[in-house]
Amino acid sequence: MLFKPLTRRQMTTAFYTHADCKRHEMGTWHPESPARLQAIDDQLIASRLHDLLDRREAPVAQERDLARVHSLDAIARIRDNCPDPDAEVRYFPLDADTTLNAYTWRAALRAAGAAIAATDAVINGEIANAFCSIRPPGHHATPTEAMGFCMFNNVAIAAKHALEVHGLQRVAIVDFDVHHGNGTEDAFRDDPRVLMVSFFQHPFYPYTGTGHPASNMINVPLPAHSRGDVVREIVLDNWLPALHEQRPEMIFISAGFDAHREDEMAQMGLVEADYAWITQQIMAVAKQYSQGRIVSCLEGGYSLSALARSVVAHLKVLAELE
Repeated sequence: MLFKPLTRRQMTTAFYTHADCKRHEMGTWHPESPARLQAIDDQLIASRLHDLLDRREAPVAQERDLARVHSLDAIARIRDNCPDPDAEVRYFPLDADTTLNAYTWRAALRAAGAAIAATDAVINGEIANAFCSIRPPGHHATPTEAMGFCMFNNVAIAAKHALEVHGLQRVAIVDFDVHHGNGTEDAFRDDPRVLMVSFFQHPFYPYTGTGHPASNMINVPLPAHSRGDVVREIVLDNWLPALHEQRPEMIFISAGFDAHREDEMAQMGLVEADYAWITQQIMAVAKQYSQGRIVSCLEGGYSLSALARSVVAHLKVLAELE
């Protein structure tokens, strides 16, 4: 098949990132590594998308932005415990697999800042939609606790910004990470302004999402080894009816790509075509009710090649390049 040339007139999607997001690291052994963002950048170049996206540097979020979702104690625990760059002790543990280094605070502010800036740009009509290539990820961070590789809940912060700063009445959050977004659910449980739809491998970390979810949560647990056909059925039968009923004014995506069949952190069987198809369904809802407004934020995905290829498939649909 011949490659279809792309033109700048098709550019509708912003790509937010920042070098600070690569300076946060939790040890050479840790799968949530700076190499994840580098793999995405490399694949964008290889796929000839790098120069066709509106690349923007992530600004720094303010503490008042974080406080719309997180307690002051939760914010202070990260701000005040990052080791000094010259200290002999390089890491401060928050839990067994979530640690701070000297640059975590700045990286976390950039990650949340990217989601906020993307929300502003989309609502203001500068761009159609945006993808935030950021880390640390966010959807496990609860209002009171950092956990599961996550410091602050980037998508929840952006959704609160849309509601409370821009005055939107209804937003939806789509979470297709392989792990349940427990932090996002905690932030919006029983908030009628927010609909959250997700699937996740179960039983699996963080072992939440199945015990009497709130009415605004569409949680679909799946057994290990579930493949794309099962997920597509869930989207059609569970997600889309709820999204059409809510008629969101904007959609946020917790874009985790660790349900890919090559990702050894989990045991599901999605491929790039499944992520592209899911994105197409979200795009259709956004065009019908939300003026096409979507902000997508990177969550998981730890097989570097599969992650990068899946992000490219996601971006091609967002930017309507395929």
